[in-house]
Amino acid sequence: RPRMALELSMSVCNYDRTAALFDGRAPIEGCDVIAVANSPEESFHRAFKFQEFDVTEISMSSYLVTLSRGEAHYVAIPAFVSRLFRHSSIYIRTDRGIKTPQDLKGKAIGVPEYQMTANVWVRGMLEEEYGVKPRDIKWRRGGLEDPGREERARIKLPDEIDLKPVPTDRSLSDMLEKGELDGVIGARAPSCFLRGAANVGRLFPDYPAVEEAYFRKTRLFPIMHAIGIRRSLVEKYPWVAVNVFKAFIKAKALCMHELAELGHLHATLPWPVHAYDQARKIMGEDYWPYGVHENKLPLETLARYSFEQGLSVRQVPLDEMFAKPTYELMKI
Repeated sequence: RPRMALELSMSVCNYDRTAALFDGRAPIEGCDVIAVANSPEESFHRAFKFQEFDVTEISMSSYLVTLSRGEAHYVAIPAFVSRLFRHSSIYIRTDRGIKTPQDLKGKAIGVPEYQMTANVWVRGMLEEEYGVKPRDIKWRRGGLEDPGREERARIKLPDEIDLKPVPTDRSLSDMLEKGELDGVIGARAPSCFLRGAANVGRLFPDYPAVEEAYFRKTRLFPIMHAIGIRRSLVEKYPWVAVNVFKAFIKAKALCMHELAELGHLHATLPWPVHAYDQARKIMGEDYWPYGVHENKLPLETLARYSFEQGLSVRQVPLDEMFAKPTYELMKI
């Protein structure tokens, strides 16, 4: 290690695409990294409330909200460590006559946080694909499993949005199981659904087929999380942003190489290489791209949804979202 290396603390989930940052195969040049493997929720809570880490996984939605107000303590780099189609994230009571997205109108739907990136994408998709507007639903906010969860960054929604907290001693999963909510939308599956509780199911039971059709139509692979670097660090050491970005790019490349390994399977699944080949066939060779220009469509779509849904105070343009040097990496 260089004697004068810059010491960085880092909080990121230990995904297959970030594993090489933890095991040393993808070092951040010029830096001595103290890496902590945290769940995304923990990283976000500690980043947006207390700014504890120098480098951290961040919610793209909360980042755009704070950036739109000039209150972002972190500068993002376009390493999108979490992406997910979110049709799978709509859980419903199956005894309420909810057969189609349009049947959600007038229903009480629980959300862990209104600003959660997953929910921004779901609301945008419901409106654009099915004509269901955010104002058509009664939103009820609370912890999915733990009572008393709050929004991680302050929000002020349009008056037409009916968002109310659930009682502070109740969880959304429990209320869904007892029939006090008509559905729940969030990044994680409610425990009552995982347990097989009666009358709890998905709005889209065959969600892979629905999500594939959505991708073929819209070309959107929703971005959930990016990586943020403490703004004061980027201002003091402008070289840090690209060095961190390059390490994340290398870690992803190592992961993709391992995913394709047929001789000894990297993932604990019987047919992971087949799934990898299918993803490339449907979505393209680099189906999980990093970089600003490569992700213009999903980034601009998310920024538009955030503004249209009353979360961001202005629509953040693409050229403001990330550390400037990451827009133009060296080419040979």
